[in-house]
Amino acid sequence: MSRPIRTLLFSTLFPSSVRPVHGIFVETRLRELLKTGEVETKVVAPVPWFPFSGKLFGEYGRFAATPCFEQWNNIDVFHPRYFLPPKVGMNIAPYALAGGAITTIKKLIHDGFDFDLIDAHYYYPDGVAAGFISKWIGKPFLVTARGSDLNLLPEFPRQRRLILETAKAAAASIGVSKALVERLATLGGDREKIYFLRNGVDLERFKPEEKKLARQKLSLPDRTTILSVGHLVEIKGHHIAVEALGLLPDETCLIIVGSGPEREFLERLAARLKLSHRVRLVGEIPNDELKWLFSAADALALCSSREGWPNVLLESLACGTPVIATNVGGVTEIVSSPAVGRVMESRTAAAFAAAFLDLMSIHPSQSEIRRYAENFGWCATSQSQIGLFDRVRNA
Repeated sequence: MSRPIRTLLFSTLFPSSVRPVHGIFVETRLRELLKTGEVETKVVAPVPWFPFSGKLFGEYGRFAATPCFEQWNNIDVFHPRYFLPPKVGMNIAPYALAGGAITTIKKLIHDGFDFDLIDAHYYYPDGVAAGFISKWIGKPFLVTARGSDLNLLPEFPRQRRLILETAKAAAASIGVSKALVERLATLGGDREKIYFLRNGVDLERFKPEEKKLARQKLSLPDRTTILSVGHLVEIKGHHIAVEALGLLPDETCLIIVGSGPEREFLERLAARLKLSHRVRLVGEIPNDELKWLFSAADALALCSSREGWPNVLLESLACGTPVIATNVGGVTEIVSSPAVGRVMESRTAAAFAAAFLDLMSIHPSQSEIRRYAENFGWCATSQSQIGLFDRVRNA
């Protein structure tokens, strides 16, 4: 290559100093890509405009508090604002995103970062907006599908039409699971332009720690422990793990990691089921500290109703901790050996409890699970990305 490939990563899914775990999976893939030294990137991660910051205004207050520019893990990240009114926001979001970001992007080019392509993540609205920007500045673009952007949003006719128009205009589309690749093709995407590039796992950040030491570090009792990690919303299924606890031995406890609107509901559910003493909600935990929780747990629960490629499963496996998950998205592509976990027969508390008891009966091996996870490093994906980017740059 004559010089490193210059990309502009465009997505609303990217961490910030205000929301450090938001879109961490996008940042992780970029961070691994940059390690190769063959790519240079700047990030444009727009946030909705809101006039007031502060906890009183919840998520919108966090939008307002997001800096317009920051360096995140030595990456230049710009956060231009876009207007997203209630009720009609979903329909106008791609246009608002593109309009809010274009001035920042043109200034980057003017100031010397004349990038080769736009690397967009999440098909709607982000990928659609990237398609508009591509036309305005004459740069090719790619879009990575992540999950609900293809599994849910195409159920709406307007979104479906714009997604397919974007897929046609894109130089390439990427699915992080084979299921997403097939989904886009089934919707009408050109199979010749759809690539499967799975996410990997950072095997240095996520590695096994001795269970007893991890529990001591976290002040956890020496009891059978289930871990559930994710935004506190219904689709993540934390409530199923809570309900399943009542079907498991009394010495079993549950730790829930994450923040979101369902926290009070989950607390009330645990109280109603008389399980409060066995359920602990710990809020958000920095990504680089999660290895201690994974290592302290006997199993990870993922009871989602929708997923693309759930990175949390790989993170748990890399720490030597087995997983139990619903059969959604790319789950079966990750959990393909009974030695590392179970795929639930249904999305119910009874199915989870049965899967957990069956998994615990084989006494999963931490070292064996870690060896399995080592097959999911980032190297192959990063090299495939570089090859794809280079072809797009030279087309």
